[in-house]
Amino acid sequence: MKRIAILLILHASLFTTHPIKAQDSLGIDMENGVLGIADDRGFTLQSKNGKFIFKPYLMLQTRGQLNYYDDEGLDKAYNQDNVANSGFAMPYAILGFTGKTFGCVDYNLSINAAATGANILQQAWLDYAISPAARFRVGKFKTPFTHAYLTTLGETLFPIVPTSLTASSIMPHTLNAVTPQIGTGFDVGLEFHGVAKLNKKPEGWLMGYEVGLWNGSGSAVNGATKTFSDDWHIPSLLYAGRLTFMPWGKMPMTQGNARMLQGRHMQFGISGGLNVESESESTNDARMGAEFAMLYNRWYVGAEAYCMHVGFTKRMKISDTFNYWGAYAQLGYFVCPTVQVGARYDFMDRNGTTKDGFLNMPAVVCNYYIPNAHLKLSAMYQFTGRYGHATQLDRDNDDLGISTHHASLQLQFSF
Repeated sequence: MKRIAILLILHASLFTTHPIKAQDSLGIDMENGVLGIADDRGFTLQSKNGKFIFKPYLMLQTRGQLNYYDDEGLDKAYNQDNVANSGFAMPYAILGFTGKTFGCVDYNLSINAAATGANILQQAWLDYAISPAARFRVGKFKTPFTHAYLTTLGETLFPIVPTSLTASSIMPHTLNAVTPQIGTGFDVGLEFHGVAKLNKKPEGWLMGYEVGLWNGSGSAVNGATKTFSDDWHIPSLLYAGRLTFMPWGKMPMTQGNARMLQGRHMQFGISGGLNVESESESTNDARMGAEFAMLYNRWYVGAEAYCMHVGFTKRMKISDTFNYWGAYAQLGYFVCPTVQVGARYDFMDRNGTTKDGFLNMPAVVCNYYIPNAHLKLSAMYQFTGRYGHATQLDRDNDDLGISTHHASLQLQFSF
């Protein structure tokens, strides 16, 4: 019985701003996308041999925000409100647990009580490790596209991801029922992935890969609702993959952590996917992206570019195709162990390459990591500008649903 006795290890150490060694940063890598198994926040239930680990966690975000919208050419008689979608919001109220069994199976389950419908199940998956270079994951988790989404929740430089990933595309008015966005986010599926070491250096050159199949329905659908493609005669699913190169050892999935102020990590990546018969079986959406990220002591640098090609299925009897692309670059720096400042420039060709005009969205942020409390206070401002449109109508249509001015103050707690 002694061999299988379970020890309760209470990590009573409070949040600290002391930097940790570079080699220790891998223990803070958030493999589950919320809070790492080896993270010292909270407590962990663990067997003596380390093959069985159970770690509960909690993450709360409360945000006060102000959004100011342009008139879009409408007369004031329409009683249009320039200030909308403002007030207080709770994007995430996550309760979950993660861990390891038999030394080779990782698991994670998290519930977002602030969401509705199928989004309440934020993620749930099992991950079986044949070896570090060959792992198999099944369930609901992040699709392998864009560094912005794959960064650990709550560890991003900005409280919100780039608008170019979340804004719906603009098509001719008769087709506005079809409005895919570039980002793919969480979905239900399966993935084969791993990380392989390419040399014998202490830091190690690492190559990571992810390839798999997902429903392509997004996080709002947990059921099996797909069919076969009438055009290509293959399952109407999301086929996606990602390849990364890390010359300075494993890249922690963070854009800023007050406990990681020493060490260096770098990552280059390419990704792509094809969502067959997405948007109610009406379109086939192909996506490609390239990414770069670096952590160098107190600095964080990140940049990505991505594009999306939308073609209609034969049943739609529409021969037109549309191409969209976006990009962003952001820079963060810890001016002191508890304060991180950052700036981002976000760009999007939202109305497609066949029309003139694009959106540019500069933003600034300040993050304060409150000592000894596990709290992160984030203040950000973003401006949405429009440039190069042929007509005023095109200019007004291009930023529909996107605020011209966005300001927010968010408090986050993680345990």
